[in-house]
Amino acid sequence: MRTAKVERKTRETDIKLTLNLDGKGLYSIDTSIPFLDHMLSLMCKHGIFDIKLKAKGDINVDFHHTVEDIGIVLGKAVKQALGGMKGISRFGQATVPMDEAIASISLDISGRPYLVYKVGIPKKNKIKNFDIDLIEDFLQAFASNSGITLHVGSSYGRNTHHIIEAVFKALGRALKEAVSIDSRMRGIPTTKGKL
Repeated sequence: MRTAKVERKTRETDIKLTLNLDGKGLYSIDTSIPFLDHMLSLMCKHGIFDIKLKAKGDINVDFHHTVEDIGIVLGKAVKQALGGMKGISRFGQATVPMDEAIASISLDISGRPYLVYKVGIPKKNKIKNFDIDLIEDFLQAFASNSGITLHVGSSYGRNTHHIIEAVFKALGRALKEAVSIDSRMRGIPTTKGKL
């Protein structure tokens, strides 16, 4: 079982996360930010990962610290759970429609963190009191701490919720593909000898 447990405590946040990459899509997520809980639940279900996440933060000030720190913790957990990365498929891609919206993810577990984020949000920049710009901050923190090259795109969509939902479903599916074990792969998937 490829599992990880990561905790992060700062003056702004207190986060505990356990991850099983070879799970069943089970999750218990409480970030005190309902929209983020919903998005992370979708990622787990579609990635078939098991996650237990409890996060407290200074959300009375802003959601930014909590959202970004959860990205840090999730990235570290994925990296830890992958261990030596022997036999992984390494690359993952998914395109997911959500009613009128569509989103695509392409990723490489390369050890070279990089984020390209090309998601156009139509009019409103908030869902309830959640600032949609924080999604890019979350993904940047996740990519930086997991060592993943991550390309995120959405070419169209009218409903902001649908666009971001498609992003998180696609992230789960692409990550599931990339971390999957290919029985034909000997060692790690690179000609360099090291990722």
